[in-house]
Amino acid sequence: MSSNRTNVTFNDGTVIEVEKGTTIYELSKLYQPKMNNRIVGVEVDNETIPMDTKIYRATKLNFIDYTTINGFKINKCGLQFVTEVALKETFGEGYEVTFDHSIANGLHMTIISDKKFTLNDAKKLKTKMNEIIVNDERIYDLNVEKKEAISYYNRVKATEKAQNIHNLTNKIVTVHKLRNYINYYYSDMPYSTGCLNKYDLVYLSENKLVLLFPSLTTKYKVPEYIHYQNVIKCFEDSKKWIKSLNIPFIADLNKMVSDCKIENFIKIAETDFDNRLHELVDDVIAKKTRYVLVAGPSSSGKTTTTKKITLQFRSRGYEVLMISVDNYFKDRKNAPRDENGNYDFECLEALDLKLLNKQLKELLDGKKVSLPTYNFVTGEKEYESEPVKLSDNAIIIMEGLHCINDAMTPDLDPKLKYKVYLSPFIPINIDRHNYISTTDLRLMRRIVRDNRTRATDVGATIDYWNTVRAGEEKYIFPYINKVDRIVNTSLVYEVGVLKVFVEPLLYSVKSNSTAYNEARRLINFLRGFFTIPSDYVTDESILREFIGKSVFENYE
Repeated sequence: MSSNRTNVTFNDGTVIEVEKGTTIYELSKLYQPKMNNRIVGVEVDNETIPMDTKIYRATKLNFIDYTTINGFKINKCGLQFVTEVALKETFGEGYEVTFDHSIANGLHMTIISDKKFTLNDAKKLKTKMNEIIVNDERIYDLNVEKKEAISYYNRVKATEKAQNIHNLTNKIVTVHKLRNYINYYYSDMPYSTGCLNKYDLVYLSENKLVLLFPSLTTKYKVPEYIHYQNVIKCFEDSKKWIKSLNIPFIADLNKMVSDCKIENFIKIAETDFDNRLHELVDDVIAKKTRYVLVAGPSSSGKTTTTKKITLQFRSRGYEVLMISVDNYFKDRKNAPRDENGNYDFECLEALDLKLLNKQLKELLDGKKVSLPTYNFVTGEKEYESEPVKLSDNAIIIMEGLHCINDAMTPDLDPKLKYKVYLSPFIPINIDRHNYISTTDLRLMRRIVRDNRTRATDVGATIDYWNTVRAGEEKYIFPYINKVDRIVNTSLVYEVGVLKVFVEPLLYSVKSNSTAYNEARRLINFLRGFFTIPSDYVTDESILREFIGKSVFENYE
């Protein structure tokens, strides 16, 4: 081989010889025909690198599209930037977009302007977005001095962005440029806009839209929009609350930390959370329901929330029986199997629904009932505890994956059921264009908890995360619109506390791990948060479920 040439290995193992100094972007054109979707980025040694990087040594390239965890985030942030640029070019500098929060395989956004943003305006916006995407325009990464970036954002009146950059320790920051517009997002950007051709823009109401894009849960197709009004309202209520306290952005929360005011704010946030549970219990009592059925995705704080609700009822004189759905698994010999022949304990058919419904009705009828305990070693139900007989004012609280699906409790009177969905919808944003992902928050909670309680390797937790999410999307999310109440289980301040615990764990992920890129992305995300001492967090806080020392660990 000539000294001015080197080898490059592609995803499929193909090796080619190239001139030294060839850019990865040039090589991506050669490999694109072998990809099912447009290439959005490239990984080398499990780390995303710029597509304009030149090759000077033997290198293995892993081109990615939006079907990977990292590629999905690159695709989403690229679409956000295109939306922002298209809005300003179509309607002028007097228009601004805020990306509020995730919603049903998409992103909820608000158009800020003095004028009403109509359905026709949304169509014009989409037309401009399509133009930018079809033109396959370059998105540049610019490394600028910190002071220059702060000055720029103050000049364009994005003061929260200026403050975020001020709080960073690096002297050089990376921003992105598309046409004449500059911004930053907490993810890598695609090399150019042409790969962002799969999306949709849905108009909801005056100034409210949803940006839709493919994901794992939509089998990587642009999804049909499903309207979750109760989820949107939950976010809106929480955002109104933090706005009333003048802390819409992380920079405002960081100032509380630096001004030594965070301890008092934590007490306020914890009180607000307890108020949400007061309202739930009030509603259950008012409606005279008897079964409280709770479901939520992984790391939403179901254990602490359920036990706090139990305390609320007991403080008002109600008898409460907590039932775990896991105790109603069918004996293993009768358990269903998935397409690979493995036991499928997530599907509804894995539960002994006949026994569950029979016993729930008998309990409310005042009969003595011998409740099962599932032995996960033997794979059978056991009946060793004393029979249970409930009083006339008893409330049964049950938590499990399928609890908000009426197919789990078809024999119960619907008027006696109160279905609750839990999720940490954190309302505070990093800035107007960068929100805190509910999924990221749950992942960080899970990393900390699983490492503390099970010594689970951080990389393993990250790698398994998509599998966890797939089960949630299949068995919980389709039924959210049918619940009686959504409880936001986030605490506005919690990322600052979680940072103390999760950041060292993320640094432990080795560069040869498939989770390395995701770990580094989360580390970069956490840089903007001031750390908050866990000493300020009470032992009754939902956050203690993850960081430890919860008073509810042994509460029945």
